[in-house]
Amino acid sequence: MKTSFKKLGLLTAAAFALVACSNGASSDDQASSGSTAEPTKLKVGVVGDVEREVWEDVAERAKDKGVDLDVQVFTDYVQPNKALADGSLDLNAFQHMAFLHDFNSSEQQDLQPVGYTYISAMAAYSDKVESLDDLKDGAEIAIPNDATNGGRALLLLELAGVIEIDDNAGISPTPNDITENPKNVKITELDAAQVPRSLGDADAVVANTNYAVDAGLNPFKDGIFVDTEDLAKVGTQYKCIIATQKDRANDEAIKKVVETYQTPETEAKIKEVTDGADQKAWSDNDNISADYKALDEQVKAAKKK
Repeated sequence: MKTSFKKLGLLTAAAFALVACSNGASSDDQASSGSTAEPTKLKVGVVGDVEREVWEDVAERAKDKGVDLDVQVFTDYVQPNKALADGSLDLNAFQHMAFLHDFNSSEQQDLQPVGYTYISAMAAYSDKVESLDDLKDGAEIAIPNDATNGGRALLLLELAGVIEIDDNAGISPTPNDITENPKNVKITELDAAQVPRSLGDADAVVANTNYAVDAGLNPFKDGIFVDTEDLAKVGTQYKCIIATQKDRANDEAIKKVVETYQTPETEAKIKEVTDGADQKAWSDNDNISADYKALDEQVKAAKKK
C-alpha cells in the first residue's frame, strides 16, 4: 500500500476525523444506589450493524447504572440527527464532529457533542486496480455525497496524488474545488451507505469505515490507500461522537451513558467488531465543548477567505 502525506495538516488540525422527555437524575441516583426505582429510559440512534453491536453491549452494561437504553438502528446519515432534533431520540452516535457541525449549520440546529466514541481512517478500495496510481484516464471514483465525508474523500485523493484541490477550500472541499485533474477522473457522489456497494461498478471507491466494515472491508487490509496509517494523527474534526440536544447535555442519565461507553469494555468491543479498523477516540483529558468551538471558529475563518 502506498501512501502520501501531502497536505496532511488539513486532516490533522490539532484544534479539531445519536429524546424522550425525562431528565431522571434522581431516579438514576436511586437506581445506582440499589433502589427499586424504575430505570431512566433513553433512546440512542446509531447507523449500521457495527454500531448496533457496540451499543447493544453498552446498553447491557448501562442497566447497572439505572439506564434502560433502547438502541435504534438507522440506515443513513440523515435521519438520526433529524430524529434527535425533533425529540424522537435522546442521543445519537454515528457521526464525527465535522458532520455534526455541518448539520447544525445547514439545518439551523444546536445539537451538542457530549463525548467521543471512536476514530476511523478513510480508505480507497478497488476491484480493478491495486493502486490509485494505476487508474486509467477517465476512471470513475465514487465518494460520499455529504459535505464533510465527501470533502474528506477528496482530500484523500489529493494525498494520493490523483487530484489537486484549492488551498482555500478548507476541510470540506467539493468537486468544484478541484484545480488539477491530470487523469480526468470522474467523481461520482453517492449516499455514503451506497459507496462500498458500488465497488463492482466504479474503478475505485472512497468509503466511510463503518459502511466499509459492514460490507466486509477493512481499510488497513483491503484498502489501496488510506488517509492515515496512524489514527492518533486524525484531527478531532473526524473523531466520532455522542450527541444530544443542547438542553440535555448535562442530564445525569446521558452522562452515565457516556461514562458507560468510555470504558475498556467498549474499547475491546470496538476492536472486536471492526477487526481493529477503529480505535477509541476518548481520553481522560477531553474538552469536547472546546474542540467543537474551535472547529466552529476554523470553519467560519475558512468561509471568510
